[in-house]
Amino acid sequence: MGNACGGSLRSKYLHSFKHPASQRHDPDRDYDHTAAADSPKKQPGSQPTATAAAKTDGHAAPAQPAAAMRRGGAGAPADLGSVLGHPTPNLRDLYALGRKLGQGQFGTTYLCTELATGADYACKSISKRKLITKEDIDDVRREIQIMHHLSGHRNVVAIKGAYEDQLYVHIVMELCAGGELFDRIIQRGHYSERKAAELTRIIVGVVEACHSLGVMHRDLKPENFLLANKDDDLSLKAIDFGLSVFFKPGQIFTDVVGSPYYVAPEVLCKKYGPEADVWTAGVILYILLSGVPPFWAETQQGIFDAVLKGVIDFDSEPWPVISDSAKDLITRMLNPRPAERLTAHEVLCHPWIRDQGVAPDRPLDTAVLSRIKQFSAMNKLKKMALRVIAESLSEEEIAGLKEMFQTMDADNSGAITYDELKEGLRKYGSTLKDTEIRDLMDADLKSFQRQVISW
Repeated sequence: MGNACGGSLRSKYLHSFKHPASQRHDPDRDYDHTAAADSPKKQPGSQPTATAAAKTDGHAAPAQPAAAMRRGGAGAPADLGSVLGHPTPNLRDLYALGRKLGQGQFGTTYLCTELATGADYACKSISKRKLITKEDIDDVRREIQIMHHLSGHRNVVAIKGAYEDQLYVHIVMELCAGGELFDRIIQRGHYSERKAAELTRIIVGVVEACHSLGVMHRDLKPENFLLANKDDDLSLKAIDFGLSVFFKPGQIFTDVVGSPYYVAPEVLCKKYGPEADVWTAGVILYILLSGVPPFWAETQQGIFDAVLKGVIDFDSEPWPVISDSAKDLITRMLNPRPAERLTAHEVLCHPWIRDQGVAPDRPLDTAVLSRIKQFSAMNKLKKMALRVIAESLSEEEIAGLKEMFQTMDADNSGAITYDELKEGLRKYGSTLKDTEIRDLMDADLKSFQRQVISW
């Protein structure tokens, strides 16, 4: 494919990863309004919960045990000095914190209400004890700077302010209560290429705005876009910039970051620039039209191998009935040579994606919606399982999902039944409702149609 890279990247989990030398943020789970709406209130200042499973190691060597790759814990410094570098008002003098909206490795997001106006916002509280190095602190500062830098764009979540106390840095931002992109697509029922083009136009518009302002996002994916209003598809917002960086023209980046299904080949080769964001947007477009990612495997390393090979499947259903213009755009966005890949502006000028362009409005096969639902459910399985670990186990006990599932497998069959999963989660102190546990069963990647989870 023109991009050959040696070595391998290994991890036990398919979620956002970052080279361990600069590994602060878990974008998958910090700002997820649906993941923990019924969870008990745990507000900053209470006993910190255990951290989630480790990020992926960016080296070619085999991954170390999860505990060895996490920040915080026993090695955390006692000095919790200033992160923002300047005094701020007390958050609680301005806002009342409500229920938990999401749980990340380094922080928790809460519903918060402005005392003066009664307006609701989201507050992401980042534990300062997890910020071990100067680079960790710089990451937090940069995330806040980038959110301010992009403020005013209609499809970027608006930052309200940043605050700091003895234990936490708090980022108050616009509340996106309309839910996730995939959930909205499923709820609509009618879904066509034209609707996919409309959504992709919003996503690539965010990429173009970022690049025009010297920002590379580095972790675009459907989960990082939420609807501000559940009744307005155009209210889609990019909500996470934890892995984003400022860049200069021609600057080359080498740290491996992103999410496995969406990562560009040049990122795996540790030599990339903003073109990688266009690749990622092309992956999202492929999923929007087919319900499955273009580069897929049952292991993370297998996914990376598929990305590096770069073979795009346009033969399987539903691609024979997808317009040639859509396939042309995807091919140009997933060009393995970054210099030949379309820029974000060029993507927006493509006839398929333009407003009133050539994307047909005929409904896509219902199987596409079914696959989107399954792919979304798989991601929610990952989030809920990691949430159970993060909230229930100490760092020393976190050895990974496989070990947890092995414990639950009462009959050593190599698969977990609904009853085993339910009982196992209860033993770990989980407060998941029966409907959420059923969602775990429904989300299994290998056996959607069976009542077991194969580990």
